[in-house]
Amino acid sequence: MIAKLEIRILDFTVVDMGTKFTAIRVALFLFLILSPAAFALPNDGLVRIGLRKKKLDQINRLVGQTVSKEEETMRTPVRRYNLHGSSNLWVPSAKCYFSVSCYFHSKYKSSHSSTYKRNGTSAAIQYGTGAISGFFSQDNVKVGDLVVKNQDFIEATKEASITFLAAKFDGILGLGFQEISIGKAIPVWYNMLDQGLVKEPVFSFWLNRDIEGEEGGEIVFGGVDPDHYKGEHTYVPVTKKGYWQFEMGDVLIDGETTGYCSTGCNAIADSGTSLLAGPTTIITQINHAIGASGVISQECKTLVDQYGKTILEMLIAETQPQKICSQMGLCTFDGTRGFSMGIESVIDKSSDKSSDGVHDSAMCSACEMAVIWMQNKLRRNETADQILNYVNQLCDRLPSPNGESAVDCDNLSSMPNVSFTIGGKVFDLAPNEYVLEVGEGVAAQCISGFTAFDVAPPRGPLWILGDVFMGRYHTVFDYGNLSIGFAEAA
Repeated sequence: MIAKLEIRILDFTVVDMGTKFTAIRVALFLFLILSPAAFALPNDGLVRIGLRKKKLDQINRLVGQTVSKEEETMRTPVRRYNLHGSSNLWVPSAKCYFSVSCYFHSKYKSSHSSTYKRNGTSAAIQYGTGAISGFFSQDNVKVGDLVVKNQDFIEATKEASITFLAAKFDGILGLGFQEISIGKAIPVWYNMLDQGLVKEPVFSFWLNRDIEGEEGGEIVFGGVDPDHYKGEHTYVPVTKKGYWQFEMGDVLIDGETTGYCSTGCNAIADSGTSLLAGPTTIITQINHAIGASGVISQECKTLVDQYGKTILEMLIAETQPQKICSQMGLCTFDGTRGFSMGIESVIDKSSDKSSDGVHDSAMCSACEMAVIWMQNKLRRNETADQILNYVNQLCDRLPSPNGESAVDCDNLSSMPNVSFTIGGKVFDLAPNEYVLEVGEGVAAQCISGFTAFDVAPPRGPLWILGDVFMGRYHTVFDYGNLSIGFAEAA
């Protein structure tokens, strides 16, 4: 999964090459994977990309879980998200000789194109489950019935990771802002606007939640199809150009606050992320509430056993919550930056280190999570024993290393709604909307649609509202007004 808004389902043809590429970002969606279908350009002037559904099997699901020892260090949810490359277009190159992945996908051959223009500048994009590298080229790119002229893109000559080998997609077309484009290349979407190819500076996503039909939904360039949603959209401004980032409010479990984002959290709407990612503190609470089983964190249990009562006493004494862990000597900072290393550590692993390394230890992380959990329970006047028992239960629900947690498929009817506050409006997700089923019959498994992802302030706390959320809520990306809108999907 890649933390950005990107087109994962898109056919495009590089003009005069005679080769058709399919750019599909592999992802879970309502028990299914989407794959490309037909294009249409109706009288309303909208450029539509139709989607069809494909059954998700265990092999597809495990593609991203089979990694080399070197890649294993990148498996934690924090490291799956890269700052740059979310706006670029890349395709496999005919000059990709030494990556097995390239032999299983269509490739671009510049010598077959009369509109090709050489660039040659080197380029590389690092993802959590692999990386690509190559060089820039320029050509005309066909999106549906539109021809985007003189488009810079990356010819990938190396694709590291089994993810690309087994993936259904050939390349990726990013829809983020140019601010995070590798090589500052002008994104395809920008050129579509500059060349007057679309009616309005807007694109939108509708993901069909009816699992019976083959129609998977539509990506629409140039506007919004009124048949894709109900009611009115709630719009919020983009707060940071890069990803499509905005400010999100409180997160609720069964209508009750989790006590974490009540003063605001940053969020990103992202079709390139299958699940719904958020801070470990809240994801653990959610997984506990829905009965998801994660990996037991010994550090968390030890923290509660050794320091639980002390933390409670300090909270009751009205000690500033963000300073408790540092005052106890478990963290070397005062909580103003949060417990996570954040995205910056992906780029610069040498930064943000203390002399003893305590501040990024598991015990420090467990302490700061426990403080938030306990503080929320104290507001409800629960006893010390009740609070410590609850925190111990949350320790049992900490997500597994790859962020995936299992739930009992038979318990959906008893699971609570999980809600997100955006623009003052509450957006609910029901159990059948946030639980994903994998496999069929006796081999069927259900997994939680919530995965942990920690980013320290000021960039975080950060939520990634992926396909789990966008499937329920039709999403409009308004480039002209720099805003993003959500409405109930039709």
